[in-house]
Amino acid sequence: MIEFKNVSKSFGTKKILDRLSFTLESGKITFIVGKSGEGKSVTIKHIIGLLRPDEGQILYDGEDLTKYDRKALQAHHRRFGMLFQSAALFDSLTVAENIVFPLKEIGHRSAHAMQEIVENILHQVGLSDKLLDKYPNALSTGEKKRVGLARALVAKPKVLLYDEPTTGMDPLVSEMIDQLIVQTSRNQTDLTSVVISHDLKAALATADTIIMLYKGRVALAGTPETFRSTKDPVVRQFFSGKVEGPMEFV
Repeated sequence: MIEFKNVSKSFGTKKILDRLSFTLESGKITFIVGKSGEGKSVTIKHIIGLLRPDEGQILYDGEDLTKYDRKALQAHHRRFGMLFQSAALFDSLTVAENIVFPLKEIGHRSAHAMQEIVENILHQVGLSDKLLDKYPNALSTGEKKRVGLARALVAKPKVLLYDEPTTGMDPLVSEMIDQLIVQTSRNQTDLTSVVISHDLKAALATADTIIMLYKGRVALAGTPETFRSTKDPVVRQFFSGKVEGPMEFV
């Protein structure tokens, strides 16, 4: 569905992506992992089309995003939903207003239709419609994440991006979010899920595929079992969180 071919990106003299190549499969959950500064966020911005590479191609269903004009990029943006690290809800809006916000941006929806969509999407993410009139400051951390997910799903995106969804969360909330990612993918089998994370435990428990970035390239890509069994020193160091001699790209 989405393919990077030898994508390079630099900011000034600092090269962030270095001939990066990988494929994201349609309908699967892919975790993109790596230490801070390895290019995860820059990669996501290229997937959405917010950044253009200095070199290489980014293909979406065979179409090269690097050749899109402004109008085509705007249409491309509508293929995506995003759950931010902090849920990024509007404090001055109710739960219902937060969720319908993307629909109002698109337009052409009656109030009744939007109400029905909101109630359906709330049930999908495991929330009661009793929360509809509440404001974000009255919600728990887990509830905020679920409302953020509902807002990301409401416009029926083709690709759902999760930006560090468990960072700063306690273990119970983190596990809930991992289960929510899996359940959302199962409920919408045509949805492609991409999770930016440094949480190896979550990746091993949740992902269909894991892609580990190192120095702007792919250190290893494969199933969780591939990562469990690898002898690659860079990957094993990331797993253990310990320094075991000099780190060189393999």
